[in-house]
Amino acid sequence: MRKIGVFIFLYILILSISSEDRETIFDEKRNKTLIYSFHHPETNQAFHIVHVYKLYENYEKRIEKDSTIPIAQIFEEEVMEPVFEACYQDAEYFERSGKTYSVEPPEDMELVNAIINTMDEEKINKAIKEALIDSANYIPSNKATNVCIYPTPYDPDLPQMVTEGTGKISVLYTLFFDEEFLKVGIAHEYHHSVWTEKYFNKESADTILDILILEGKAVMFENIVYPGNSYEDPDYPFLTEYWGLVEPELNLYDAYRAYEIIYGGDDLPDDYGYSAGYHLVKAYLDTHSELTPEEWTELSGEEIYEDGKYMELY
Repeated sequence: MRKIGVFIFLYILILSISSEDRETIFDEKRNKTLIYSFHHPETNQAFHIVHVYKLYENYEKRIEKDSTIPIAQIFEEEVMEPVFEACYQDAEYFERSGKTYSVEPPEDMELVNAIINTMDEEKINKAIKEALIDSANYIPSNKATNVCIYPTPYDPDLPQMVTEGTGKISVLYTLFFDEEFLKVGIAHEYHHSVWTEKYFNKESADTILDILILEGKAVMFENIVYPGNSYEDPDYPFLTEYWGLVEPELNLYDAYRAYEIIYGGDDLPDDYGYSAGYHLVKAYLDTHSELTPEEWTELSGEEIYEDGKYMELY
């Protein structure tokens, strides 16, 4: 009788929970598996890893069921809306881009599922956690840092990680990712994130020089956090034939051209701007070696270029 009485009590209790409350409980349970959270062991700086790909199953089911609804709408409702606050809310570059997402609704779910099947959640969490804490040891942040992970077919013309704004990093995870690539890339993007937090000014535009220096700082930072493991070649030679194409444009306010230079192609080697930016920063630090990453991060592109005597290296 006692067991029956307890059962009846629990049954009545469950019925008394409103549908809204049940939805809240469900969301809390889902978020516990969707988001891995931790803190820096010394500073208590907060970090969150958002496994967005876990929502792709809902997306796939919807596109099979609701064939009359545009996939962009389904992707928005099933994938982006649940993570919007964590991954895009108030993100400076997302806002500047006209609220354009870094990811698109996948059409080839067979390929996307193949990518998801290669993703080891435990190893991903471990690599990203290590990279965030190692990076924060050099430059702490006053904001939580969220890393959002999307399975993405490889495209050589697209970045594989993107800083959406302060504390918001998107990882476009491909079949070619491993733990070392994750760690180095997260260190790079973390630098963009903390620079944005401290120095981004939405009222001002950036010159090509500013953008080259910004990327150069991030490449320098990843080499400091993980020396010898950078995926950019810090020893790429100085070649005047390439710099001669870039130097006349340094003071232009043209972000599109800046990233053409950074990614390379046409008359420039692939990823040329990353290497050039790195060398711009290195030339300055070679004569200002006493500066910490936090100190040189705040310097303007103009100061680094002029005081670094970059052109004397040619």
